[in-house]
Amino acid sequence: MDDDESPIPEEESTSVELARLAREAIESQAGEIDMQAARQRCQRVIDLYSSGQIINGLDYFHAAWVMLCGETQGHYYMARVLARLATQHGEERAWSLRAMAWDRWLVATGRPQRFGTQILKQGGRWSLGPVDPAVNDLERAMYGIPPLYVQHQSAEQLQRREER
Repeated sequence: MDDDESPIPEEESTSVELARLAREAIESQAGEIDMQAARQRCQRVIDLYSSGQIINGLDYFHAAWVMLCGETQGHYYMARVLARLATQHGEERAWSLRAMAWDRWLVATGRPQRFGTQILKQGGRWSLGPVDPAVNDLERAMYGIPPLYVQHQSAEQLQRREER
């Protein structure tokens, strides 16, 4: 095939792009995190949001995932906003993302998390860190988050795996 005959790549729709960016952001959390790539993904979401191109619940959901995998308080705050918009547009899966974004933002600002979704390494050990005692397991359940004791067990399992 001559170069003149090569197919012209189609432009990705916003929905397809956001789904891809979210998948890349989540997959990046499993290995060594490339913060430059994370910043680029976050900036792309900010650009799409600013230009009014994020318009439905699933797009807001994917955009929130990207921002949750960012690096700054501003990214986590934006993840909260986007996750809230996703729930308001009927994306039920966004409720737990909303709780995770809220917790990540609180931890980044030095406050106790509400739901216990963030497992942190402190003093060489994995734990939940401080969790607001005023939030009960019923409220966690309303956001699709397991009871606090389950979250503590997850942190303990991570610690045991690391000690092997």
